Amino acid sequence: MPDALVDPARAGQPSVVVPAGDARRPGSFAYRPALDGLRALAVTAVVLFHAGLAGIGGGFLGVDTFFVLSGFLITSLLLAEHRSRGRIDLRRFWIRRARRLLPALLAMLLATVVAGRFLLDSGALGLLRTDAYAALGYVANWRMIFRGTGYVAATAAPSPLQHTWSLGIEEQFYLIWPLLVTALTLGLAARHARTALIVACGAGAVASQLVCAGLFRPGDIARAYYGTDTRAQALLIGAGLAALLSAEVGRSGQPRRVASVALSVAGTAGLAGTLWLWHAASDEASWLYRGGLTAAALATALVLAQVVLRPGSPLARALGTGPLVWLGRISYGVYLWHWPLFTFVTADATGLSRWPLLAVRLAATVALATISFYLIEQPVRRGVLGRRLPRRMPGAVTVGAVTLMIFAVASATAGPGSPATTAAPVIITIPSSAVLRLPRGAVHAVRGPAPIDRPGRPAGAGNTPRVTFLGDSVSWVIGDYLPGHPGMWTSDRAIQGCGIATLPDIRELGTPHTNYPGCTSWQQRWQRGVDADNPDVAVIELNRWELMDRRYHGEYQHVGEPDYDRYLSGQLDRAVRIAGSRGAAVVLLTAAYTHRAEKPDGSLYPEDQPARVDAWNALLWAEAARHPGEITVLDLNRVVCPAGRFTWRIGGLRIRSDGLHYTPGGVQRIIAPWLLPKLAAVAAGTYRAPQGP
Repeated sequence: MPDALVDPARAGQPSVVVPAGDARRPGSFAYRPALDGLRALAVTAVVLFHAGLAGIGGGFLGVDTFFVLSGFLITSLLLAEHRSRGRIDLRRFWIRRARRLLPALLAMLLATVVAGRFLLDSGALGLLRTDAYAALGYVANWRMIFRGTGYVAATAAPSPLQHTWSLGIEEQFYLIWPLLVTALTLGLAARHARTALIVACGAGAVASQLVCAGLFRPGDIARAYYGTDTRAQALLIGAGLAALLSAEVGRSGQPRRVASVALSVAGTAGLAGTLWLWHAASDEASWLYRGGLTAAALATALVLAQVVLRPGSPLARALGTGPLVWLGRISYGVYLWHWPLFTFVTADATGLSRWPLLAVRLAATVALATISFYLIEQPVRRGVLGRRLPRRMPGAVTVGAVTLMIFAVASATAGPGSPATTAAPVIITIPSSAVLRLPRGAVHAVRGPAPIDRPGRPAGAGNTPRVTFLGDSVSWVIGDYLPGHPGMWTSDRAIQGCGIATLPDIRELGTPHTNYPGCTSWQQRWQRGVDADNPDVAVIELNRWELMDRRYHGEYQHVGEPDYDRYLSGQLDRAVRIAGSRGAAVVLLTAAYTHRAEKPDGSLYPEDQPARVDAWNALLWAEAARHPGEITVLDLNRVVCPAGRFTWRIGGLRIRSDGLHYTPGGVQRIIAPWLLPKLAAVAAGTYRAPQGP
């Protein structure tokens, strides 16, 4: 007995990534293995896109294929139930969806946040905590739009839960769409209800496309990419197709005669268009948001129409092959698990890269997806766990289990002593309300004894050597985490998120970026800090922002290229002049090797390449050579990277929090004992600096 594709009793299945139903019902399409095959292709495109595989630049559009499938299948389920029962049982629909979707999601969330407690720094863990709550509430897409403008949020690596944005859109659709279908079909004959749905879906898809085009902003695609309103077009195109094809359903579950040649041509063209878009599209291209997403959804709809109405066609048979069908059946788990695994199973953690790393990631993804399907998803969906309980008990057991798992996720993400760890109720956090923020701008952290006034210096100058830290967030961290140091007064005037390179077109982690607000006024901000502190020593530490690609003279350039080196040297001259403008001795700390993030294939992004760090440090030594006796270079890189390469730990002590910044312990136990005596000697005029690296 073949399975049924649109079975009202199976309305709890996630349409994008789950197998079809278990029984044939009148008025429903028969099970089409090709739909599982289409799911398999879509999830493969998404996974390989996230793996950074060449030639699949548009693989992210596999999500839109899922959306079209989802709209089609859910609407088919709702219409079939309306035909067979004369009404739609909304409560039953939503309970089945929760039973089908939540258990696997909660298992993934629990595993991810537990892993995050061991593998992420405190800032990233704070962001992950809110990401997890947003995923639980199925509002992750809005969370990704409004994840925060604080420095930690703005510069953080992609969240291990970033992929749950699409699940959020799906679940919002599952919540709202049945209500609209019920309202549109209320009191209408099947033919009129179908017409009303087709009109509503068409109008909604057009409106969604217009909103998407209107909200697209080059260089800031988040709102257009993640919005429910901007991505609803694919769901509505699938829903409209379901309403359109429902006229072809006979009592036997088979379609009536259609123009098979035209349908075959259209389906083949749809598949060709889908594959081309998966190859050629870019999530930064303006055309994608001005009709491209709609075209992708329509291409998938053409494929759907053929495999549903012509299940014996060559295309349907090809998509219905055994391996593809099996992968399609477990594709929900593949989607859930692949991104956290890609985030945590890194080249740095495994020592692998490129193809060996991809093989490990894919094997782990398929293994976990298989376990999830057979041990979590299927038993819960089929009610195996509740067969021996009274009739009304399985629902209560499901609700109780979900509640306990939510508490487990909350406890895993919360810190010691928090309400979650004592089993207090979990409140789903509004995506934009709980972003961890570090202060930005000129933070003035004062350490050391209160200064004693002395003649010839401004009030408060005192006899104690005064040291001011200038630079970016790495300098800020060093200045802020210094331990108590009697006999030296320090202040922290570094600006988080801002270096001295201010060209606006930047590539950070392979994507377009620009300066944060206030970065272009760094010279005025530094000068105000120096004027206020009147330091004996001004320490400059710069790293990340000077190493990125920036557009200069019409093309992207980077440190190490002669033209761009001249630009950086000019900016460095200005920085040194400001730092020493009140007579302070200037100290330049070399940049250290970093490992902020990895490319999908496990290789380093350009700004993490050791060659760029070496090129920048060479500019520092050259600057000191041009100003003999005025500038001291201290080789911090040699201290925190003693083996000549990036390291997370020294002597068992973790010194880097996120691959760029230093931990409190790293500053206090490694950097400070080396740095503070040298700064005291520079202030006293007794330090003898080396003449080169």
